[in-house]
Amino acid sequence: MNLRDLSGTEFPELNDLLRTETGALDITGITADSRKAQPGSLFVAVAGTKADGGTYVQDAIAKGAIAVVSSHAIDADVPVLVVSDPRRYLSLAAARFYGKQPETMIAVTGTAGKTSVASFIRQIWAFAGHAAAQIGTTGVIAPGREEYGSLTTPDPVSLHALLAELASEGVTHAAMEASSHGLDQRRLDGVKLAAAGFTNLGRDHMDYHPTIEDYMAAKMRLFDTLLPKGSPVVIFSDDPWSDRAIKAAAYAGHDVRTVGRKGDYLALKRVEHFRHKQMIEVHHQGKIYEVDIPLAGDFQVANALVAAGLAISTGVSASVALKALEKLVGAAGRLELIGQTKNGALAYVDYAHKPDALENVLTSVRPFTSGRIITVFGCGGDRDKGKRPIMGEVATRLSDIVIVTDDNPRSEEPQTIRSEIMAAAPGALEIADRAAAISHAVSLLGNGDTLIVAGKGHEEGQIVGGVTLPFSDHEQVRTALEGL
Repeated sequence: MNLRDLSGTEFPELNDLLRTETGALDITGITADSRKAQPGSLFVAVAGTKADGGTYVQDAIAKGAIAVVSSHAIDADVPVLVVSDPRRYLSLAAARFYGKQPETMIAVTGTAGKTSVASFIRQIWAFAGHAAAQIGTTGVIAPGREEYGSLTTPDPVSLHALLAELASEGVTHAAMEASSHGLDQRRLDGVKLAAAGFTNLGRDHMDYHPTIEDYMAAKMRLFDTLLPKGSPVVIFSDDPWSDRAIKAAAYAGHDVRTVGRKGDYLALKRVEHFRHKQMIEVHHQGKIYEVDIPLAGDFQVANALVAAGLAISTGVSASVALKALEKLVGAAGRLELIGQTKNGALAYVDYAHKPDALENVLTSVRPFTSGRIITVFGCGGDRDKGKRPIMGEVATRLSDIVIVTDDNPRSEEPQTIRSEIMAAAPGALEIADRAAAISHAVSLLGNGDTLIVAGKGHEEGQIVGGVTLPFSDHEQVRTALEGL
């Protein structure tokens, strides 16, 4: 593909340069990582959180890059294209370079629930007979493939290469998680979206976003910039930030469809909680549907309704979409039941690593917990420090026994992280070793108790310093249960 076609028309500042022989350059690859530059590739220098891509231009050229994109002029032996937004250029160029995408793409944003919604809509599409995939925190799941991932929203080159692969493999429908980082860093630009969803907003990523307002604005970029005008937007109606999301989507000219107790598209009229399921009554366009959702937790009802709303908005009949909810399998590490003791105590693993998510999980298990709620959790290092005491307060307020342990300390001193949690967690136990903390919690389980091991969910490693050590909450809970 030549540089002119790769660049498109979104950057008028390039028009004159692309009319020259530079525009005819044959580009064989595109990258923002100089280590991956090859003969014939285009190198896009983006400013990262730790380093400026401009520093690596000469390295990319030495490896064969024949053109460079930058936000400013650079002295180089190859043509340099100066654009106002290199990150957006990278994403749009990657979309053009790889070309193919599944025919129906949706993205869901929000603080919590993105993974579950993406998983649920994939399952609904599959129930309806479509070849469907999901992309997000737990990796990629599609017919014939299940690959673990580390980023909620992959980098744009990897993303568009993946979308082209999925389309070539016959996938027609795909659901993506849209993180605030991914939206702010233009990683989803170039994805051809048919619909989008919003779950909720709570405190998260305050180490990246200056304020909660900036955080919300990054989320809303999905609606005001990326989604084609007039597209369906499915919004959970009952969150404190729902009205803001509704207003933003409506202002952007979209077809807003709300779901939940205040919803007007899928109106939740009744919920009955049971230990392993919930029975709900939903009204849609004059019809009443009674559905048994085989998952615990009020928040899972919200996630299921957002997913159903997106499925209906992309062509699945309401009756089929709501029937599919009765077959749902929870996303890995999302209030996932790992096992139970002989006296009937339940042990769950959940990814809750934010105050609102932890509160939702603990509140959700209370209705079917006749005994005590025992919670094991910690907080990650090199992340928002302000949430640590908040999570300590939430855990002690909503649990009967709290054990504070290590999460992913990264480069921070684990003891410091735990002390910042413990400062707002009176009466909590402190057990640094996560495996020991889980084992002790399981040993405490009595009749009617519920154990929540929170924070890491599906993760298969623990980051200590710069090393990722093998660790699975699932395995540790199972081992402890077997040892009883």
